[in-house]
Amino acid sequence: MNKIKTLLLICLAFSFLTGCFEDLDDNAIASTDIKDFIWKAMNAYYLYNGNVTNLSNDRFGINGINDRYDKTEEYQTYLDGFDTPEALFETLVYEPLDEFSAIVPNYLDILNAQQGTILSNGLEFRLYFVPGSDTEVYGAITLVLNNSVAEDLGLVRGQIFRAVDGTNLNENNFRTLLNQTSYTLNFADYNTNGTPESTDDSVTLNGESTSLTKVAYTENPVHIAEVLEVSGTKIAYLMYNGFTSTFDSELNNAFAQFQSQGAEELVLDLRYNGGGSIQTAVHLASMITGQYNGQVFSKLFYNNNQQSQNRDYEFTSTLSNNSAINSLNLNRVYVLTSSSSASASELVINSLNPYSIDVVHIGDNTRGKTQSNRLVFDSPDFGGNNVNAGHNYALIPLTANSTNVNDELVPSDGLTPDLELLESPFNLGVLGSESEPLLAAALQEITTGDRSLNRFLENENNRELKTQIPFSPLEGLMLEE
Repeated sequence: MNKIKTLLLICLAFSFLTGCFEDLDDNAIASTDIKDFIWKAMNAYYLYNGNVTNLSNDRFGINGINDRYDKTEEYQTYLDGFDTPEALFETLVYEPLDEFSAIVPNYLDILNAQQGTILSNGLEFRLYFVPGSDTEVYGAITLVLNNSVAEDLGLVRGQIFRAVDGTNLNENNFRTLLNQTSYTLNFADYNTNGTPESTDDSVTLNGESTSLTKVAYTENPVHIAEVLEVSGTKIAYLMYNGFTSTFDSELNNAFAQFQSQGAEELVLDLRYNGGGSIQTAVHLASMITGQYNGQVFSKLFYNNNQQSQNRDYEFTSTLSNNSAINSLNLNRVYVLTSSSSASASELVINSLNPYSIDVVHIGDNTRGKTQSNRLVFDSPDFGGNNVNAGHNYALIPLTANSTNVNDELVPSDGLTPDLELLESPFNLGVLGSESEPLLAAALQEITTGDRSLNRFLENENNRELKTQIPFSPLEGLMLEE
């Protein structure tokens, strides 16, 4: 499973922060405990446990909740049949519907990520096939994080790179090369040769390079918060890159700024936001609106073993620390997305749609994830107290279907925009600038309502890799708290 491999790679990179793996002898001793924990946690919480024969309550006469530490001979033989915890976990994931459940060798990395701290050089990018090739790859820098290694080195959005450490990128080596803690990017020029066709396009190394090293980095997900005045209209622009609950106050402060500057419209940029906390999504939606306090924002529906946990999230007037939420009371919001917009980002769009607020969706189809996740520990109740000290394994399984107030799921192929505009890797523009292509499309929609001119970004000739490198262990997750 790609997700398992991805989180293992991230964990390897994080090892200098927290020590990703225990001593091998210790892990061998704890192996039985880990596998027992995995099966019982998946039996108890996994959304699709009813679709996996080996997870049924009567498979071994054991229920993960009621028989937390019970074993039978048949059950022990079953566990012993797997060489590693990962091998067991892979067989328990219902792949037709699940590409997001994950096993992590060190839950400390996930806890750090929930606080906003990851191992990063501050660079985010998208990968594309070189024109005319089905194997060769190049990258385009899409985001340089504030106060990061990449920003200090002067890297900017829109730069193209073709190689890493002098080795040209291809679909087989890009993960290995770009998942290193330290590497050198070799930059290139993209040449369209002045024609709209891609057949004569080229990506050529230009001799420039920059060396980067990933360090412990805490990201404030409020990347840009400003008010633009366009054609006499005050338009708030918020680029928000992660639903990180520890930065809810900073998000609320951004909306206070919008209030004080008299913002009349809002452009919410979620195109690089892969998800995070459900409660933070509630807070953001409540800041955008304010008129739906106490009404249902979203619902969670669990598996048959957890029906008592089914719950509603409601619009609110306060943050978790009881601070008053700064609400704009808007009846319209413009949301920018890409294929990287996932989970909690999709939740905001899907959960606002049933209400009397016009959600104008601009960009690309979103990722298509409607399920929530929970961080599950090896403890008596699978919670964060009294965790087994013999290992640091944890699970992040899909645990519930998340719907809006009308019980509507996010489609598995993503939310379709009202105005479909794809970013071009060689025409990305400057984020926050009125001329940046996606923001420009939103501003035109706000000021003129004319969509006829907003088709110039379509660029089907630039073929993205379906598999991109995640920039955080939480990417694609929608976490219950």
